[in-house]
Amino acid sequence: MERMALSSGPGAMALVTLNRPDEMNPLDWDTVRHLRTTFDELGHDDEVRVVAVTGAGRAFSAGGDMKKYQQLQRDTQDFPQFLADIHETFAAISQYPKPYIALVNGIAVAGGIELVLSCDLALASASARIGDAHLPFGQMGGGGVLTLLPRAVGPARARELIFTGRMLKPQEALEWGLVSQVVEDDDLVAAGLRFAEQVAAKSPLAVRNAKQVLNAAYWEGTGIPGGMRLEREVTARYCLTSSDAPEGLDAFESKRTPQFTGR
Repeated sequence: MERMALSSGPGAMALVTLNRPDEMNPLDWDTVRHLRTTFDELGHDDEVRVVAVTGAGRAFSAGGDMKKYQQLQRDTQDFPQFLADIHETFAAISQYPKPYIALVNGIAVAGGIELVLSCDLALASASARIGDAHLPFGQMGGGGVLTLLPRAVGPARARELIFTGRMLKPQEALEWGLVSQVVEDDDLVAAGLRFAEQVAAKSPLAVRNAKQVLNAAYWEGTGIPGGMRLEREVTARYCLTSSDAPEGLDAFESKRTPQFTGR
């Protein structure tokens, strides 16, 4: 796994690359552990404003390591713990105070689509292919696809993908709302960087609060009344106690670029 910081403007985007291209970047237990450690470090690095994850070669990730599964799935202690670690790693993404984005550069299936669904949003290259692909190999999604995919694309479309195992081309993934942009292959990282630069111009505290409220319904099942209450409370606290809220108003009044501090 590789990581680097990229920036051509304010702030930085940290790029995490799954780097086992010959095996289509499998999400085995060691990789999941490394992802958790890396995501934790970047999530608490104030110099990083957006974290992006992608894959080396022709795949984002083809999911679990099928060869290792032959032994792991026979272990009644390790396999449940492996699934728990995947869930904790992917679920933690929603709690970090900055956007995490998936740059889907090729095949994203099984654990790959589960990582995509766990990110705050996804951008896809023209060569991306996205699907579930558990059932064709006698497997079940255990890293979140059965829960998150229906919420992302609707129950009927989720059932179609899960039951058939078919792959979505990027334009279809865009139409279904699974990704937010489709770009040329060689523009994928640059597109992520453009997004990161837009985020970096905002108050990091406001971004953090917005992500918290946005994710409350998706991850915690917060109903509309509870979500509206949380939105009121978080907005009131931010506007009344932060320095960034009045800075934004002052900058608007004086027609200057705001200087946000995240406090």
